[in-house]
Amino acid sequence: MTEVIRVEGLVKRFGDFTAVDGVSFTVQQGEIFGFLGPNGAGKSTTIKILSTLLKPTSGTAILAGYDVVRQPNEVRQSIGMVFQDPALDNRLTAEEHLILHAMLYNVPRSVLAERIDQVLKMVGLADRRKSLVRTFSGGMRRRLEIARGLLHHPKVLFLDEPTVGLDPQTRAAIWEHVRRLRDEIGVTVFMTTHYMDEAENCDRIAIIDHGKIQAIDTPAALKRRIGGDLIIVTGDPGLQEDLAARYGVEVRRVGNELHFQVAAGAEFVPRVVADFPGRIRSIQVKQPSLDDVFLQLTGRAIRDEEASELDLMRQHARRVWGGRR
Repeated sequence: MTEVIRVEGLVKRFGDFTAVDGVSFTVQQGEIFGFLGPNGAGKSTTIKILSTLLKPTSGTAILAGYDVVRQPNEVRQSIGMVFQDPALDNRLTAEEHLILHAMLYNVPRSVLAERIDQVLKMVGLADRRKSLVRTFSGGMRRRLEIARGLLHHPKVLFLDEPTVGLDPQTRAAIWEHVRRLRDEIGVTVFMTTHYMDEAENCDRIAIIDHGKIQAIDTPAALKRRIGGDLIIVTGDPGLQEDLAARYGVEVRRVGNELHFQVAAGAEFVPRVVADFPGRIRSIQVKQPSLDDVFLQLTGRAIRDEEASELDLMRQHARRVWGGRR
């Protein structure tokens, strides 16, 4: 496969805060590639560097054969963007948004009408082209932003938390559109998310935490790293050490629960209950999930309430400039 993105040793610092810490990865043409991690992990900062909105502190990033620092104009012509925050004008129609975007990207007038028809049909908004954006639902706005990002035929479409704040049904519909776009026109999709179910749509996932990539692989391969079914137990205070000693497994405490992996979890449950009579209050078996992979790699779960990278940048700015006049 053809390589469309190559990143090597990428670092971005904001004063004493390191948002991206030595990140390296590649993305292949036609791939849906995802960054999975909590808010503040470095996902959006990496996308901003790749889209030339931020300059890296060090390292290199090549997109569609162009260096993001030395050839920013060529990179911008090669990408489409759907930002985490909405970027539509409520006073414009869907068609007017696309015409304005076409002017910014020098889309030839001779193909503009055909392109607008094509992208609006792709995202299911052909019948709303003359409607004002203020009449659109959240899902329709997201689909229009995706259509706008595709209008100039980019090699890479960046989706930064594309379905944040949307209901599960709308999120599923948007991902159905994204997969169809990849299959029909071969666009490479680079997305970020902290939703585990959304990450399942990716061909490969890079798990990122505290600015560092912890693992890169397909969703299925990442889950196979868990090494068996997840057993979740609650019980008396000394149970963690006794379970580890009895079965020779690593037992992690997560809140009030004890987590460990075994093969054939359903068959294991009667055994552990019999081995520890009266000491187990509850027990359950779970198939490995991306949540479990993230927990195993980082020692913690993804939480939405963690500070975003923008919050951390603002905190740094206040420390630096707060006392100055």
